Amino acid sequence: MPIPFAAAGLFNGISAIPFGWTAVKAVIWVAVLVLLKRYFNGASNTSERVMHSKVVMITGGTSGIGAEVARGLATRGAQIVLLTQQPLSDPFLVDFIMDMRAQTNNELITAESVDLASLHSIRLFATKWVDNAPPRRIDTIILCADTRTPSGGKASITEDGLESSWGLNYLANFHLLSILSPALRAQPPDRDVRIVFGTCSSYMGGTLPDLGLSQESSEKGAKSKSKSKSKQQAAAAPKQAPFTPSSAYATSKLAVMTFASAFQKHLAAYARPDKKPMNSRVILVDPGWTRTPGMRRYLTFGSLWGLALYLVMWPFWWLVLKGPEHGAQTFLYAAMDEHYGRGEGGRFLKECREVKFVKPEIEDEEVQKKLWELSENTIQALEKEAALRRAKEKKEKELKNDAEKKNEGKTDASATTSGNDGKTAGSRRTKKAS
Repeated sequence: MPIPFAAAGLFNGISAIPFGWTAVKAVIWVAVLVLLKRYFNGASNTSERVMHSKVVMITGGTSGIGAEVARGLATRGAQIVLLTQQPLSDPFLVDFIMDMRAQTNNELITAESVDLASLHSIRLFATKWVDNAPPRRIDTIILCADTRTPSGGKASITEDGLESSWGLNYLANFHLLSILSPALRAQPPDRDVRIVFGTCSSYMGGTLPDLGLSQESSEKGAKSKSKSKSKQQAAAAPKQAPFTPSSAYATSKLAVMTFASAFQKHLAAYARPDKKPMNSRVILVDPGWTRTPGMRRYLTFGSLWGLALYLVMWPFWWLVLKGPEHGAQTFLYAAMDEHYGRGEGGRFLKECREVKFVKPEIEDEEVQKKLWELSENTIQALEKEAALRRAKEKKEKELKNDAEKKNEGKTDASATTSGNDGKTAGSRRTKKAS
């Protein structure tokens, strides 16, 4: 059947074929769309690595890019530890893990309950992980957890009084890795340990706070006995300008990249007791613009009318945005390519290739030092305040329980007394007893 049509088109022209030009135009359009989609999907990971017996800890691993990274590594045999804010008994989490185990044919997928918006929750998990003899195995930490306030939205505050972008995107990672640092340094010298930070190109629009002024104000506040809660929160998240979602997000990404570079130097400066070279390396990854739940919330402005507009424009977003499986490719490349298991760390990857930092403060040692000190002082102040608050709540709860027990005791005593009063001397019950 196709041969006569082909012959007619060859000898008599396309017009001789019914709907010939329409078919040609359709083929051209489909080819253009395929090429554009392949371009916007970006590079794919072509590296492979034996992941059996490797322990991989992932934040943000239950949705978006993090879920695809976890699935890709689990398929290759890695043992996955998902850090999630849901309780371990949550039905969604249980179903998610069971489904991933079935899809990847890997039973070594577990979860730990860690609320990255709570410094206390992070400390409980991290200290429990570190407080183990011999040290627990850890091969890779992948930090995919991320949050962003939609455009026009108001700043959301964590339970510690931090703006959510600053608290979760930056300070949570700082706190987690600061406590896990001894566990990373204690790994055997022949183990290839990698810490992969997820970031975004929006860091180029970020501006770090005045670290020198912030440090001075925090030191003065530490000496003052009458330091108020509002002053502590101001030191915890210093701001130079009124809150805008885009600038807050960009600043948090710039801060986490600056910390990542400093953390690599912190690891490299450690002198191992066995005199072996340090085997932990930091890698930064920009996955590109991807259709994740966070991106959808950003594009819809967190509103219903924005969601309706997003659905109308779905074909356009499908074309120009990566799917989560394509956004995960550079993360998989960073975790598996053998080139990044040797030499120095602190590399920045985008589209499965190394790129340079645009902002010079990321590699500025003075900025790194001041940001590190600010972060430590912030966490110390906030954790002290939270500990006092928890102690006060515990005491109030104990007093309340004691008061309830006393009331119950009085009620029982009055009931007993009234029962005894009912047994009069001349009653039938009294005479019978006698």
